[in-house]
Amino acid sequence: MTSPRPGLPDPLPWALLARPLASAEDALARLDERLRTSPIRDGWIARTHFGDAAAALWLDGELVALEDLVLHDARLDARAPTHELTRAHAVLRERRRIAGADPGWALSDTGLAILRGRNAGDEGLPREAGHETGLAFEDEGDEDAPDAEGVDASGGDRTLADAFAAVDAAIARSNRALAGEASRPPPPRRDRDSLVYDLDWDEEARLAEWRRVVDRTRDLPPTLAAAIAHTAWGAIEPLQRAPDLGRLLAAALLRERGKAHAHLPCLAEGAKAVPRERRRHRDASVRLVAELDAITAAAEEGMKQHNRWLTARTLLMRKLAGRRSTSRLPELVDLVISRPLVSAGMIAEALAVTPRAALNLVAELDLRETTGRGRFRAWSVL
Repeated sequence: MTSPRPGLPDPLPWALLARPLASAEDALARLDERLRTSPIRDGWIARTHFGDAAAALWLDGELVALEDLVLHDARLDARAPTHELTRAHAVLRERRRIAGADPGWALSDTGLAILRGRNAGDEGLPREAGHETGLAFEDEGDEDAPDAEGVDASGGDRTLADAFAAVDAAIARSNRALAGEASRPPPPRRDRDSLVYDLDWDEEARLAEWRRVVDRTRDLPPTLAAAIAHTAWGAIEPLQRAPDLGRLLAAALLRERGKAHAHLPCLAEGAKAVPRERRRHRDASVRLVAELDAITAAAEEGMKQHNRWLTARTLLMRKLAGRRSTSRLPELVDLVISRPLVSAGMIAEALAVTPRAALNLVAELDLRETTGRGRFRAWSVL
């Protein structure tokens, strides 16, 4: 295959790629097959979304605590969110969009437009599970207690406020139309700040060039195609200030090519295991091998995490020996394994018990409290 862009080896060094390519293909296939029939697959996916988002920031030299990211996602920040936390949450949302869509959505015209922020409409957009973890941190003594800002933990008041804002916007548009302003051309809008972005950066041409690289990998093994796609993203830099998207699109390519049916690979998590010197090496062949090693590391780490969660579930199930058949504890075990954190209100809703009964169930399983707070607490198994 002839290299369509400087920054990729030409020709491909097959002798150098053979061993890491075989390892990546094998490790990813084993993990995907294990997850396909795993009883904790959904919980594994929910947890790794958070872990990969935090890892993406780690690769840029920024530290984001996983607990802070989970709390921010649930709108229960213990403190004002930092810029790094906001970025990590943006990566989290993008992962959920891609994972919740059809395998080919992210690399389609519609998917790329939405992920780039160029399409404000909802057509073709998969429903983003902004709170797919089901987190609802209610005060244990009052299921509908408001948080510190007077907004209920489930976000209900915010949803109502958004609805009123939409109505106000519609009324304002109607008033402008009645006043004859609808036919006036809208004022020019600057999508890019010249102090932050290079206005001469031709994103459309660069993105088209990157897509040509991806199109030319159709006959290559999926893991090698994904490695080339991410390497090319770093060389071409299609979008300004969006380095994390390239790795997510490489993971989406693995789904589209049928290599990862049951999950969206955590390539940022895998890249943490590869030294920066190899990931940023001047030799394109070394960078390509590093990408393959990152895929292998991601799959191996994913398998280790899966085994840990499965072991935790086994240990919790042992605590149920001798319980009566009507006990709700088995349901709580399944719930806590499938979520990074659980709250009393969330348990109460899922198990159809009172918040007080939910607290009693938590005490019986001896779950680990993770927030360190007296109210709006949450628990985890690890």
